[in-house]
Amino acid sequence: MSEDLIKDPVIFDTKYDVESANELENKIHDEYKNNKLAEKLLIEYPTVYIINSKISGNKEYSVYVGETNDIQRRTIEHLGEDPKVRVDFADFKHSTNAKMYVIGQEHFNKSMTLDIENRLMQYLSSVSAVSRLNNRRFNEQNKYYDSEEFDDLFKRIWSELHKKDENLFPDAEDLKTKAIFKSSPFNKLTNEQLKVKTEVIFKIDQALRSTTNLNEAKLILVEGKAGTGKTVLVSNIFYDLIHEDRLNDSSVKKKTNHNHHLKITLLVNQNEQLKVYEEIAAKLFPNDSDIKVLKPSTFIRKTTKSNKDDIVIIDEAHLLLTQKSQAYYGHGDKMIDDILKRARVVVAVFDPQQILSIDSIIDNRYLESLVEKTGGETTYLKDQLRIDANDQTIEWIHRLIDEGTIEPIPTDRKYEIKIFDSPMLMQNSIEQKNQSQVHGISRMVATFDWKYSGGKEKLPEGQRYWEVRTGNWSMPWNYEINRRDHIEKRIRYKDKENNLNKSRLRTVKYCDLPWAEKDYTINEIGSLYTVQGFDLNYVGVVLGPSVKYRNGKIIHDYQGSENRKAINKRNSKKSYAKELLKNEFNVLMTRGVHGLYIYAVDQELQDALKEAAKNKS
Repeated sequence: MSEDLIKDPVIFDTKYDVESANELENKIHDEYKNNKLAEKLLIEYPTVYIINSKISGNKEYSVYVGETNDIQRRTIEHLGEDPKVRVDFADFKHSTNAKMYVIGQEHFNKSMTLDIENRLMQYLSSVSAVSRLNNRRFNEQNKYYDSEEFDDLFKRIWSELHKKDENLFPDAEDLKTKAIFKSSPFNKLTNEQLKVKTEVIFKIDQALRSTTNLNEAKLILVEGKAGTGKTVLVSNIFYDLIHEDRLNDSSVKKKTNHNHHLKITLLVNQNEQLKVYEEIAAKLFPNDSDIKVLKPSTFIRKTTKSNKDDIVIIDEAHLLLTQKSQAYYGHGDKMIDDILKRARVVVAVFDPQQILSIDSIIDNRYLESLVEKTGGETTYLKDQLRIDANDQTIEWIHRLIDEGTIEPIPTDRKYEIKIFDSPMLMQNSIEQKNQSQVHGISRMVATFDWKYSGGKEKLPEGQRYWEVRTGNWSMPWNYEINRRDHIEKRIRYKDKENNLNKSRLRTVKYCDLPWAEKDYTINEIGSLYTVQGFDLNYVGVVLGPSVKYRNGKIIHDYQGSENRKAINKRNSKKSYAKELLKNEFNVLMTRGVHGLYIYAVDQELQDALKEAAKNKS
């Protein structure tokens, strides 16, 4: 064999049953009788393996990923003892179509196989066809081989697996655009994230072991700006707490002083992110009634103070309601207080600069009282992880948002900031970026300065959709195309062979996807309600009449906004409109990973931005 061929992974696929397991080494020997190195890599060296079976009418997969130093012995254990104590292995054993892929490579050692295993979990957890994904290992976050060698090796492994089953192992570039991929608990954490995770889990452990203040929840606060990796941190902590608890009963008994598993709930008051977390939980923890992903109002309504959850993690805690509203009727004024009454430990991850509604305003006195509940400690995430740009570009964006100043746009080979002469030209560029697999998902977004009423009010005469309109250009608001044109509607069809009327979705499982991942939404324009918490590779921002430039500063004019949740006073004597509109501006301007495109309706703002682009530093 040539050196190049030796470096390629060896992938052996076989039936997964008792007979095949007992003959596994013989089967490998027969397959590679003319390639002794490949045989040796699979039998004598560490390997990574993937067990899978088709379920739900052969349309979905149940998958297990593992690594071992002895593939035959491990497979026999999985088919012999494991089905007696684990439902997933019992299902695999009794499946009529179960298969196993065994992966070997000459550089595999214990550390490398753990890293490959972890990366496979990240990829497979993002595959739509995988409905259950199992793994016995803690998410140990080993040090990856951060070299081109590791990335190239994994790329080769996935490419070879893709050739064997493109449904189970779809195109890698497509997977990387998915929100669930970016939110996966198997993403490698940065040193800062690891430090925060260690602190949070230590505090949770101490609180669960404590026998004092049993009626008062321990509150843990984590604060981080947009793009600092809050969602990945939440996902990682959620997974590790559950996984450790389910694998280590003695730990549970120490923590809770009784034998049941911990009740752990993840809350998020954002519909699009809720879908992502629900999919993660469904894949990794199916049929576990003690694991829940809910909206805060649902949790408060369904959980009693006498039957508390052990741990509640709140992502996007800045979206919790702090005033009475119709959506939160019949309980207290503040969601966080009601959650604290229904849990032993609460971890709240938030960004005060992403509070978007008068119903979620937190005054300084109340925030101070929350910090007091933590013992005076707030943990911070500071590193910018979303915007893949140099320091000068990140600083330019932050000054634009925080200080309202427009300086010459920095030159940056990694990140593109571009000011467009018209929204149509910007839309065309976003569509081009979106078509490229290299650039991934890109979308148009706008400040909430054009009326949107869904199905509550009659559309203005001559309009087919609630839309963003400036001059002769317009785009439908998010959700409007499906609402009016029923893209996702089930359609009836005739099964002529069996003479039956049936229904099916016209397209893919749209209902399970976040707004930006639905292909037809390239023809819509998003808002803070559909993109908050999400990445877009390129974002095209239409700044409406609420964002102006006067006397050398960006200002936020509530008279130009249609965002009633921001500009109405509700029960407050003070108007928070400027602060909330600035937060909306912050959310929209920080979505792009590789580029930020801008068009401003306000002529003075547009002129200032064009001048900044002309005088690039």
